Amino acid sequence: MKDFLVHIRDEKGYAASTVENYFASLSCFCDYLEWEGIIQENIIPKFRKRYLRYYKDPLPEERQLISLEQMKDLINSAEDLQTKTIFLIFAKTGIRRQELIDLDRSDVYSKQNMIILKNHHFKRSNRTVFYDNECSFYLDRYIKWRYNHRINKPALFLGVQGSRISRDTVYNITTEHAEKLGFHDPTGRLEEKFTPHCFRHFFTTWMIRSGCPREYVQELRGDSRKEAIDIYHHIKHDELRETYLKYIPKLGIKI
Repeated sequence: MKDFLVHIRDEKGYAASTVENYFASLSCFCDYLEWEGIIQENIIPKFRKRYLRYYKDPLPEERQLISLEQMKDLINSAEDLQTKTIFLIFAKTGIRRQELIDLDRSDVYSKQNMIILKNHHFKRSNRTVFYDNECSFYLDRYIKWRYNHRINKPALFLGVQGSRISRDTVYNITTEHAEKLGFHDPTGRLEEKFTPHCFRHFFTTWMIRSGCPREYVQELRGDSRKEAIDIYHHIKHDELRETYLKYIPKLGIKI
């Protein structure tokens, strides 16, 4: 019985009200079995009283956080230039998957090591993200490769058919590389998987661990300002860039 309920919570993430519905159904069924004399007692009410509290306030699963060395291995494991560049942009900027997919070549300002994201993601406030020299080395190489192959399509990253890269493709290349390195289990719990969103988790956590002030991490992530006082805290562009470059972890990527 307990394993059954753990399965419900782990696989579907049901809220407590949904779990209560399962208890109610099971209790009705056991009442019937007791009335028919198949069982001696309906144990569901006692079981519910003891265990339901774990489902009213379940401990949230956390996304996997990989080490700097693991991130280095993941990026170095990418054999093609586009995949390596995608991994580096994810790790060095913390942008969301859709934000990466929506990138056009014209959004990259190579001389400033800066990217201006599209204005259509409702969750994002600050649209400017920076990247360091490790990322710049491969991003510049990738852009040069596009130029040499006369790729004139606006999308920065392309799928196998030459169109803008898809969400599934980004997900698949991420999980396939991570699985080969042993830190993605496709059948495991959330903390045993490494998906594109884990790059954002990696970026945020390691920037904080490096000592970057919380308000700068929020600005770099483009988080919405939830506190009224936040609207009075203006971070200058150059100040944000300097802070980013000071705290972004160096991975020692092969150059």
